[in-house]
Amino acid sequence: MRRADRLFLIIHALRGRRTALPARRLAETLEVSLRTVYRDVADLQTSGVPIEGEAGIGYVLRKGADIPPLMFTAEEIEALVVGTRFVRAFAGGRLNAGAQAALLKIEAVLPPDLRERAKRSRIYAPMDWNEARSGLIDRLHQAIAAQQVLRLDYRDEAGRSSLREVEPLCLACWGGVWTLGTWCRLREGFRNFRPDRIAAFAPTGEVFVEAPERGIDAYLRASGATADGFGG
Repeated sequence: MRRADRLFLIIHALRGRRTALPARRLAETLEVSLRTVYRDVADLQTSGVPIEGEAGIGYVLRKGADIPPLMFTAEEIEALVVGTRFVRAFAGGRLNAGAQAALLKIEAVLPPDLRERAKRSRIYAPMDWNEARSGLIDRLHQAIAAQQVLRLDYRDEAGRSSLREVEPLCLACWGGVWTLGTWCRLREGFRNFRPDRIAAFAPTGEVFVEAPERGIDAYLRASGATADGFGG
């Protein structure tokens, strides 16, 4: 866990408490040593966070001191909750973890009425979509970020096999169907591949550099899309 996240969670754990929270309980929750908790609390106090208490007794956040609520409307909060559910369902473990952590931080500083409203949203997404559950989206996402040339063993709609070397540029989800946007070296053009039809893939060991004529901007123009949304 990053230190910044740990400091945030300490403040969150102390919010609204009437009794002191023992350092040992904080250490168990954060899975760190008592020494780390003592050091983190001291750093927070030095930076101006009004934490009272001491080692062996516990800590409280001074009465009346709190983090100001974020200025979100109820509709904005619900959009964030629903978005997190869709990321959890479709986007794989890596982005799921990031979305959940971000939502926890947002909920931690919301007024109680907005926090309850967020939990009541009735827009859901199916859990554990196949590609997300298998880790395939995570691995393709990692290859895109690392600009790794991939060798694909691909099956078309009729089941015919072909081997391709591609420069992966982006992933797009079309209501339950993912596509991998690429520059295909065999066809010397942009091509989309469905991850559920990739029988196998592996990095070639080569790292590509996006050229203007075959990078993400050119791909989006060729697709009639924008970075904010396909078809936008």
